[in-house]
Amino acid sequence: MPLTPPDPPAGTSWRSLMDVAFAQACMAAKEGESPIGAALFAPDGALLAAARNNPVGLNDPTAHAEVLCLRQAAARLGNYRLTGTILAVTLEPCLMCTGALIHARVAGVVMGALDPRAGAVISNLQGHALPFANHRMWFVQGVMEEECSTLLKRFFLEKRRGCTR
Repeated sequence: MPLTPPDPPAGTSWRSLMDVAFAQACMAAKEGESPIGAALFAPDGALLAAARNNPVGLNDPTAHAEVLCLRQAAARLGNYRLTGTILAVTLEPCLMCTGALIHARVAGVVMGALDPRAGAVISNLQGHALPFANHRMWFVQGVMEEECSTLLKRFFLEKRRGCTR
């Protein structure tokens, strides 16, 4: 059974958190990476880290926005456990990223678009609620869903057009 999400941190909204992740996604698109962005916030709403997809640029299949964000925050805080934090991400996390969020003890995930192909929070697997996982997360879905989805669709449409020229 999923955990009930709390209210956003004081002085913020789920949208304001997603705005930071969305800006990262836009930067990823300009760099030719899949336009996915993430931002990790402390329980009080302070920004701890922000990242965008970069597996092509880093030649690293694990360089998803969520993982890069977790790495930045862990280095900044000097602790791999990011208890109480909130991740905003423009696309539903995949299985790898969901696992990383669980191991980092992230409290909750604010998601933009769902990922019917690889999403592992809602779409294909309720990874946040696996019975053997040692941590549970809450989630909020659909924050800036249309904007996040449109950015992804436009990016891949342009990629396909580029292949046919």
